[in-house]
Amino acid sequence: MKQRIDGITPPYDPESERALRRWMPPGVTQEPLMLFKVLERHPDLASRMRELGASLLVHGLLPDADRELVIFRVAARSDCAYEWGAHAVAYAEAADLTAEQVPLTVTGAPDDPVWTPRQSALLAAVDQLHDTARLSDEAWAALRDHLGEKEALEFLVLAGWYRTIAYVLNGLRIEREPWAKAFPGG
Repeated sequence: MKQRIDGITPPYDPESERALRRWMPPGVTQEPLMLFKVLERHPDLASRMRELGASLLVHGLLPDADRELVIFRVAARSDCAYEWGAHAVAYAEAADLTAEQVPLTVTGAPDDPVWTPRQSALLAAVDQLHDTARLSDEAWAALRDHLGEKEALEFLVLAGWYRTIAYVLNGLRIEREPWAKAFPGG
């Protein structure tokens, strides 16, 4: 299927070049992600999105392992191969998620024995939010057993943010980056 909105293409004008580089981690020289090039078709929206996305990814209270687990599960449940595959390559190892755990974010259940009680609570909450856009008292209590008030609030924003990203990627039919990992079995 054809991508619905093309990303901007090189040579980039100086303002677009600066904006695209702000999306990428410092020191990265590879071509910016297609998602970022598409978002730069609407620079005002892109700059607002970049601010929230970067704050969740780099400056959040959740530990890297929690953050990435939530992102993986949201992407998996949203059938967003692009985001799942990019994070599998770029963040899984640094977040100390094992080679066994990463594919289970797609194929496994929150109660699989590979997960700690904290991870199970995060996964179950993502699943419930995905299915109902709500959290039961039990799911909330399980989260709060492991997360403080600020972390729990950040968890909800993080899950919602990456659902938004999945909507953009899937709605525009943006194919995963060539270097990104494929969904397990896909």
